[in-house]
Parts: sequence; C-alpha cells; structure tokens
Amino acid sequence: MYDNMGNQAGVPRPPQNPQANPFGNTFYGAGSGIIRSGLEAYGEKFFGSSSEFMQSNISRYFSNPQYYFQVNDQYVRNKLKVVLFPFLHRGHWTRISEPVGGRLSYKPPVYDINAPDLYIPLMAFGTYIILAGFSFGLLGKFSPEALSLQFTRGLVGWVLQVMLLKGLLYSLGSGEAPLLDIVAYGGYAFAGICVGVFAKILSSYSYYFMMPWMSLCMGVFLVKTMKRVLFTEMRSYEKHSSRQHYVLLFMAIAQFPLFFWLGNVAV
Repeated sequence: MYDNMGNQAGVPRPPQNPQANPFGNTFYGAGSGIIRSGLEAYGEKFFGSSSEFMQSNISRYFSNPQYYFQVNDQYVRNKLKVVLFPFLHRGHWTRISEPVGGRLSYKPPVYDINAPDLYIPLMAFGTYIILAGFSFGLLGKFSPEALSLQFTRGLVGWVLQVMLLKGLLYSLGSGEAPLLDIVAYGGYAFAGICVGVFAKILSSYSYYFMMPWMSLCMGVFLVKTMKRVLFTEMRSYEKHSSRQHYVLLFMAIAQFPLFFWLGNVAV
C-alpha cells in the first residue's frame, strides 16, 4: 500500500522540485542589479569627488616627490654654479611652465635650471655630515655621539631655514607654495656650508673669509628665488612691495648666523 518513499499507493505525490516563480526571480534580479549599480555609481561619485578634493588641496602644499629627483650631471653642475655664484647667473630666474592636463605645470629640473630639486640638498647634507666627521677626526674628538649631535644640529638648521622661508611667504600673503619646494630651497644652504667647512679643514683663516662669502651668495640666491615665487608664481607683486623688500632683506641677513652656527662643527 505504500511505496518505498512512504506515500500511500494511488495518491499522487507533490512534485519533488517545484518550479521557481519566474516573476519573483526577475524582480529579484532586477532589484539587486539596480541596487548594485546604484551603489557602484554612488561609490564612484564619492571616491571620485574625494580624490579630486584631496588632489586639489594637497597639491597646493605638496608635489610629486619624483619630480624633485629628475636631474642629470649637467643640471647638477649648472645648479651648483647658480647656488654658489648667483652673481654670475646671467639668465632669467623664472621657471619654465607647460600645460599638463588642462593645468599649468612646471618642467622638471632636468629641463629647467631654475626648478627646485631635492637631490643636491640631500647630497650636500650628507657631505656636510662627512666633513663634520672628518673635522672631528682631525681634532681627535670623533665619536658616534658627536657625529649624531652634528646630524641633529644639521636637521634643526634645515627646519629653521624652511620655517624662515615659509614664514616669509605667509607674512606676504603667499603661503601656498608647495612644501617640498621650500624644503629644497632651504636645503641648498648646505652646499655653501660644505664649502666653508672644507675651507676650515684646509686653513682656519680661509674659513673666516669663505663662510661670510657663502652666506652672502646664499642670501642673494634666496632673494632672487623668493622674488620669483612672490612676483611671478604667486602674482603678489602689487601688494606690500616695500614690505616685501624688507622681509627679503631680513631673510638674506639671517643666512649669516645660520651659516656660522652650522659651520662651527668643532664646537
């Protein structure tokens, strides 16, 4: 009377696999597709607007770090001539611009001698530490602690230089220059300091001539560079013209105590 599935003989059984409702699947698939596409569109809009916001605001203060290392041997030689002997630079001090993606951008250092780079400042800072260690060795005062202290002093001096330049731009209403540009400009001081420290290794008397000269050259270089940033890149020549000259003069004079403080590696 019962078959092997436990149903009574002669009584029809319900289908084992009932057919799914086609309208339900259709509505379900359409609904999930609409929700998924809506979420994707919202996500793209949200993250797209966020990335544009981040790029538009961060790019005002930072730049692509790779930009500052696009250099070659010819650029390094010419740039050192401009930094150490700014009086001999007969060319212009403005940077070369080019349109990129609908915006005005600047060519990298390898194509523009007036573009800032981080290769020379970092190499000059490393050379400064090496010369300091060599000076300690000649005086019989070399120790890891002394070299570490000199390294810290060099970093503090670099930070002070960056704060000086950044404060100058803020005081004149042009504080939106990229931070890495200011770091590069402040780091060029170590090229002149290295010359002064090397002169001191050769002769203590030449140090007192070379260090003031390097301070003067660095002051002239920074004045020319900051005037370009203020007048050309920031378009603020019309505002506070007399005040700008006094602030630039103060920046140039501030190079003398900074150079002598960082150059006295034996103290």
